[in-house]
Amino acid sequence: MEIGVVSNYFEHVGAAAVKLKKGLKVGDKIQIKGGGTDFEQEIAEMQLDREDVGKAKAGDEIGIKVAEKVRKGYKVFKIK
Repeated sequence: MEIGVVSNYFEHVGAAAVKLKKGLKVGDKIQIKGGGTDFEQEIAEMQLDREDVGKAKAGDEIGIKVAEKVRKGYKVFKIK
């Protein structure tokens, strides 16, 4: 299920900004796909407005650490 899209990538810290279409919480497993990139990871932490949060809702733009380099427009899926 698609839950968001990468809106920015910050290479110096290995983090991505993700605009959410559905809710997400710490501990959820996600998959990021786009271009030649396709990987899965667990959400260990996330930030909303530069503050650590345990969950976020549709419409929020969150920051998460990512395991690989991503680009704007890559899709984010929640894995059940």
